Amino acid sequence: MKSPSQTNAIDFDSAKLQRLGFGQQPPLLERPVSLAQLRQALGLQLQTSLEPQRILGLFFREIQRIVPLDALNYEHQPSDLRLQFGARGHHSISYSLSHEGEQLGELVFRRNQRFSEEEQGNLESLLSTLLFPMRNALLYRAATQSALRDPLTDTGNRIAMDQTLEREIEMSRRHSQPLSLLMLDIDHFKHINDTYGHSAGDEVLKAVAASIKNQLRNVDMVFRFGGEEFLILLSNTSREAAAMIGERLRFAAQAQDYEAEGKMIELTVSIGCSTLLPGESAESLLRRADSALYVAKREGRNRLAMAG
Repeated sequence: MKSPSQTNAIDFDSAKLQRLGFGQQPPLLERPVSLAQLRQALGLQLQTSLEPQRILGLFFREIQRIVPLDALNYEHQPSDLRLQFGARGHHSISYSLSHEGEQLGELVFRRNQRFSEEEQGNLESLLSTLLFPMRNALLYRAATQSALRDPLTDTGNRIAMDQTLEREIEMSRRHSQPLSLLMLDIDHFKHINDTYGHSAGDEVLKAVAASIKNQLRNVDMVFRFGGEEFLILLSNTSREAAAMIGERLRFAAQAQDYEAEGKMIELTVSIGCSTLLPGESAESLLRRADSALYVAKREGRNRLAMAG
């Protein structure tokens, strides 16, 4: 049952949930409270949200009426979700949450004093109130993420791109930071499909997407823009820095091995780059990157062109 956990934080947009009546933080329970009372109250309160962070935050807050804690860490590897509440403690106890064989994550309770057997028993009793709320929250999170991902390349789709681009432009203006965009196109991709078949073309798309992601920072975002086009959003990145990143992506894509029907496929990419201008719209930023990409193709492909 015991397993280690890592810490990080993931935020969730709750505006829609709040409009539906979810997300309000219930009031603290009045003292004194028994284990049975707390189980009953948590069984109701934890159903008030579909956000893992809110559910676990409420759970961490309320169970301290029975078992004082310094920290709670949570990790669910399949959804790349890591949450931390409180500070680190010298002593820890870990639990693996599961329901009918479905893994719901790992929980680590921490504090500076050792846990007594009675306290461990109380924790295990209270953990049962988490199973259905966390299962529902993870299902909701998976559905939300799936709606914003391209299933073939595991990059963001056009819906995610539109949302993210508007947000990043707003952030760029608010903090007076540069924002750059790369539009990358696989050269002669139709020839690959026509010669080796669409399954080989799909493998090339996945390999190029992986190559792009391997060259970027965690804060950079990749979206599948079209059939063989990818859009890379580079926050806080100047025109000169974006050009260097674009060249790095171009060389990495060309250096990778692509094989179909036992034959090596020579592959190159063309890239157009634009950097946000004062007062510029998302549509204009995209249009200038697309125009730069057209220039790169017209001048012979396998190159990067900068928007004017």
